[in-house]
Amino acid sequence: MKTKRVVIVGAGVLGTLHAWHALERGHEVVHIEREREARGASLRNFGQIWVSGRAAGEELDTALRARALWEAVGARVPGLGFRANGSLTPVRTALEASVAEAAAARPDAATRGFKLVTAAEARAINPALRGEFTAALHCAEDAAVEPRTAQLALREALLATGRYTFLPGREVRDVVGEHGVRDDHGDVHSGDSVVLCTGAWLGGLVREIAGPVPVRRVRLQMMQTAPLGEPLTTSVADADSFRYYPAYDATALDAGQPQEPVAAAHRMQLLMVQRLDGGLTIGDTHAYEHPFPFDTVEEPYEHLTRVVEGLLGRPLPPVRRRWAGVYAQCADPARVVHRQRVRDGVHLVTGPGGRGMTCAPAIAETTANELGW
Repeated sequence: MKTKRVVIVGAGVLGTLHAWHALERGHEVVHIEREREARGASLRNFGQIWVSGRAAGEELDTALRARALWEAVGARVPGLGFRANGSLTPVRTALEASVAEAAAARPDAATRGFKLVTAAEARAINPALRGEFTAALHCAEDAAVEPRTAQLALREALLATGRYTFLPGREVRDVVGEHGVRDDHGDVHSGDSVVLCTGAWLGGLVREIAGPVPVRRVRLQMMQTAPLGEPLTTSVADADSFRYYPAYDATALDAGQPQEPVAAAHRMQLLMVQRLDGGLTIGDTHAYEHPFPFDTVEEPYEHLTRVVEGLLGRPLPPVRRRWAGVYAQCADPARVVHRQRVRDGVHLVTGPGGRGMTCAPAIAETTANELGW
């Protein structure tokens, strides 16, 4: 196979996994990032490889393929911090339990790793859950990586190939010639193909060459605590997550058990995962209306603290970090990603939304297959 030169714009997780697949197939990569290091949604997330709530069909297939790829890459790049920790979603009420029971009875429940467990069984899986709940939905296929360090670890592996060039601090301003881009230093980078993985950056060059794209921007708030002092052996969600993931039928839950006002106002669910340093990453909220606020607000954090303390049966460790992030999501929720040919040899790949960290390896693999890398 002829060695190709691939130019990738954007060094978040999606762009970095595109670089991984190109190099795996024996090609050369020039990777351009406008910041000194990526600072977008790829760092500001849970690091969860979240199979459990995905819609049947393409979305679930993509998540399962990505889960297998993450595990394989993690075996070669220990700095990813990959672990097959699974997840638990504790339930407290009859309506919540009915949603969990229906999920565990799905035809694809075994594929997802779903199992409805008693409270005692859940505590055997995750002894840190000492709070009050009646049962839990266990998903053995969910996993996690370390979002703040994953791209750095991957880049070290990419650099070791000798066929990878990383160019940070350069903003691409134009598409030029045959499969080339010009950056704000005036340098032109040409290759056999160009892939724009620009995340939530949908203005500027993207708008000029792609026009309006069916992708919206979503803002979320999250926080991270000091070390818990004991293992949280699984990721944890609450029953409000049933309302936001397509694998669950929450119709009766929505009708008979409305969300608490703060949770409803901020479109909230609890997702929680323990970092390798022992701290907990906790979130999140969803905001869709522009312009996004420039500040974070306390009510969602107070709500999440109450929910977490109720599940742990103990006070939450001190909060060490709070942040907001913005990601790009396809306007049509049935679409896993927006992939568009914007010029001959130039493609835009964006909009995986909250599935970005989960699905990035499989999305990049599909791009590589379609472009014949």
